Amino acid sequence: MKLTICHLYPDLLDLYGDRGNILTLAARCRWRGIEPVIRQVSLGEDLDFKGMDILFLGGGSDREQGILVQDLMRREHELRLAIENGLVVLAICGGYQMLGSYYQTASGEKIPGLGILDLWTTAGTKRLIGNVVIELYGSTLFVGQDKAPSSQPEQTLKTLVGFENHSGKTQLGQGLKPLGKVLIGHGNNGEDQAEGVRYRNVFGTYLHGPLLPKNPLLTDLLLELALVRRGLDSRLTELDDRLENLAHEAMVARLLKQA
Repeated sequence: MKLTICHLYPDLLDLYGDRGNILTLAARCRWRGIEPVIRQVSLGEDLDFKGMDILFLGGGSDREQGILVQDLMRREHELRLAIENGLVVLAICGGYQMLGSYYQTASGEKIPGLGILDLWTTAGTKRLIGNVVIELYGSTLFVGQDKAPSSQPEQTLKTLVGFENHSGKTQLGQGLKPLGKVLIGHGNNGEDQAEGVRYRNVFGTYLHGPLLPKNPLLTDLLLELALVRRGLDSRLTELDDRLENLAHEAMVARLLKQA
């Protein structure tokens, strides 16, 4: 069994250890006997959205976003279709912002986004920096966004931890739901306690760190979604995640205690 993971613009979107998300996806595939096929695609190179199972977009600066959106815009229709057909997407920070309508800089310039998700970002007057804990909403926890399949036991994924460093303040349109509620940190905009977004199999978030090593159950959720989309058995072999879970729980407890 193989899963194809596309790392889009790895040379331009790789802030704060974002490449670690690719390493984590690949490792948790290999440990289960699934062969991860990693494809790195940069500016001007061919993209085959139909041939990939997971698409990863990392974080980058405003300048890089403008360049990359121009490159992606010529394939916006194909990406939109792939998302509507269940492509699993993890988009971090700048990659998350690019999926929306626009990013407005501090000078008032609007950098157009892909417009695939009904969200938009404006530059704030200060950077939102620090560790983050979010409590996930129920619809985020399962392979099915609205409810858990009867054959799938409830997962223990209740929180995400990570690190944010952004000045952009993202607002979600009425048709979109955030990943969860901010317990510690700022999240999308530092105002409404919302962090990230989930739309179909798209997960957008400001959490760097990298995100997936700190949240192995989220990694497994992405893998399960990719397998379901392929029509394969999504029941993953259980791994010994005692150390990973202890680290996660210790981080949550420490940050909540400091609050």
